[in-house]
Amino acid sequence: MSKNIAVLAGDGIGPEIIEQAIRVIKFIDPTLILNEAPIGGAAFDLLGHPLPESTLELAKKSDAVLFGAVGDWKYDNLPRHLRPEQAILGLRKSLKLFANLRPAVLYPGLLNASTLKKEIVSGLNLLIVRELTGDVYFGMPRGVRKVIDGEFIDDLEGFDTMRYAESEVRRIAKIAFEISRSRNKKLCSIDKANVLETSQFWRNIIIDVSKNYPDVELSHMYIDNAAMQLVKNPLQFDVIVTGNLFGDILSDEASMLTGSIGMLPSASLNANKQGLYEPSHGSAPDIAGKNIANPLATILSAAMLLRYSLNREKDALKIENAVQQVLNDGLRTSDIYEEGYYKVGTKEMGDAILKKLSNK
Repeated sequence: MSKNIAVLAGDGIGPEIIEQAIRVIKFIDPTLILNEAPIGGAAFDLLGHPLPESTLELAKKSDAVLFGAVGDWKYDNLPRHLRPEQAILGLRKSLKLFANLRPAVLYPGLLNASTLKKEIVSGLNLLIVRELTGDVYFGMPRGVRKVIDGEFIDDLEGFDTMRYAESEVRRIAKIAFEISRSRNKKLCSIDKANVLETSQFWRNIIIDVSKNYPDVELSHMYIDNAAMQLVKNPLQFDVIVTGNLFGDILSDEASMLTGSIGMLPSASLNANKQGLYEPSHGSAPDIAGKNIANPLATILSAAMLLRYSLNREKDALKIENAVQQVLNDGLRTSDIYEEGYYKVGTKEMGDAILKKLSNK
């Protein structure tokens, strides 16, 4: 049976980059059913809410969601629950997307774009598995209150709660171990177990789950050391698993190893492998409509959609290989351009990817 994909382009450069990803997906399989719906600021303008019920229902009944980007400065004065960014949080919660996969791959053609020395970063191909629905971002209680003890009694304090249930850690650990088993059988768990009770709890469960994966080499690293090691010796990592807060920081750090955040796709999965696929970058309203945005992260997100939600590894590899070939040919959008290469626009980059796929 044909698969249904919800296409949520959003704001800023979202429609432009999504358009190129749609062209690639349709080329790979014209029978896939693509259903478009508004989200973010575009949905607020049209229907008065960044995540309309109709859009949410479409996402729920689809096999996967291809997401562009949301946000624009003109919405900054709206109440928080109506801001475009709340749409992505609502989707994650409603679809129970607890596993965020963020690959960081440095394509040979972009070796000069990385800020690190070639000998340090050449061959980079790591994957960060980030728990996405727990930790301090969602832990309760939270808020502002009066200090009731200590040096600053009666002062105001802001507080958030870092917490993880055992089942939350086990399910993200299982995904990380399974992915590690399909790659190079190396998994590094990042925590702060020397300081945080939550992290020690996390580490204990990771170790327990590892008993089911004796073929996977498990290591542990504190978050501060991991942030340093990503810059000092990134090639030591293959798969990293960590919590929501630490994963947020490390994945953005890893993005710069590849030369541009415009190259980073991502996937967010639930227990049924239903996923939301999006570029790691934002909506960039300042360049929207100018045909200069880099669509490669979105196209690579479409490849991840085929791999993880539709179980089509060969088709995913076709897209990834086409991206590598286009970069090897010297084509560059503005964010990854350097002298001596060919600067192209958003649509032209999409054209080039389709040409490579056609040649196959």
